[in-house]
Parts: sequence; C-alpha cells; structure tokens
Amino acid sequence: MMPLKQSLEAFALPLDGAAWEKLERFHAFLLEQNQLMDLTQVPDKDMPVRHYADSLLPLNLGLFPQGSRVIDVGTGAGFPGLPLAIARADMQVVLLESMRKRCDFLKDAAAMLGLSNVDVVTGRAEDMARGALRERFDLALARAVAALPVLAEYLLPFVKPGGRALCWKGPAVKEEIPAGEKACAMLGGEMGQLIDLKIPGRSHYIQVMEKVGMTPKKYPRKAGMPAKTPLGD
Repeated sequence: MMPLKQSLEAFALPLDGAAWEKLERFHAFLLEQNQLMDLTQVPDKDMPVRHYADSLLPLNLGLFPQGSRVIDVGTGAGFPGLPLAIARADMQVVLLESMRKRCDFLKDAAAMLGLSNVDVVTGRAEDMARGALRERFDLALARAVAALPVLAEYLLPFVKPGGRALCWKGPAVKEEIPAGEKACAMLGGEMGQLIDLKIPGRSHYIQVMEKVGMTPKKYPRKAGMPAKTPLGD
C-alpha cells in the first residue's frame, strides 16, 4: 500500500517529517487492530482521504490557534482528534468516546506514539459536559456524529466563550442550518461560516459554531435527550 504521505501529497498538509512518521505508525496500528474489533468501516484504500485528509485539512484554514485546548467528541477510532494531536504538539487534545474498547485502543495508540498532549476520556458528551470539562476548551470537534441541532448541544457546553465548535458534515448540512441556528442561540452560540473542504469527489464541509456567551446550566439535557428531541426543531 502507498505510504500516507504519498497518498496525501496533493492536499499540501502542514506536517513535518516526525509527524508523518507518527501518522504512518498510527495508520499501521489502526489497520492491525481493525481486524480484531470494529474501529472503522471505511475500506483501507479510502482511509487516506476519508480519515486523514478530512481530519487534517482544517489546519490550513486558520481555525486552530497556537496552544489550543481541544476536545474531540465521539472520536471513535480517533478522527479527527488523534491526527490533529500528531500534527500539532502545541495543542492539548481530549479524545472523548463512550465505547471502552475504542478508548483502550486510543490509549494504546497515544502511548505507543509518545503523545503527551493527548488524554482519552470514556463517557457520553451529555454527562461529561456537566462536570470538570464544562466550558474548558477553545475548540470542540465532532465528525459525522449527528445533525447540527444535536451537535450544538453536544459541543457548545464544552466550549469557553470566545471559542468555537467545528462540525465535520456532508451535503445534508445545508438543510440543517436553520434548526442549527436556533439551537446555537439557546446554547450561548451562533452559527458561523460553512467551509467547503474541497476534497475531490466528496461534498464535505466544516460548519463553524461560535461561542458568544455562557451555556445555560440546564444544557446539555440528560443522555439521549438531545438526539431524541433536538433543540431548534
């Protein structure tokens, strides 16, 4: 199989040699462990673009200030948070995932790669955003997790005022924006720009949500409620 760096040359990703080497090691570990447990269903040949380019292209957009504290909510097999932590050692990245076996995989990967800027937390967004992690982050991220109104309730409670939530979304995002705007307004946020990642053959976007005030204490609602009865509908 072609090395990741070669597969991704066209995207001009801002990684140094050490980061590329760690990314290759993580990818090899992911392929190996994916044989043993359900980490990702993306075919091996599509992973360079669908996992790595998709995760790392936003670094070219000026969305990640130096020294940012970042939380990746529902990180799954570590995307986008783990490649971002590899690319940017200056950022502190929390990987939040509710499935313990995936968290074990992520802890093993971070230890293997010597990523001292990564913490793995097992739990659901609705529970974790009510405790010590509430409004602690410059950026909260989610990739292919839920519709915009649901993402707003998952992400904005983690973000401190002046920070941002970044939502990786497919083409359905455009229909979700009106309800997403209403949800953001209830959560101390407002809808920001929609950025096309310009991946050939794919319609993939980053929807930015700006955190302009504090999130009311009643949000997020208890686990399961945001998805069952989304705000803004």
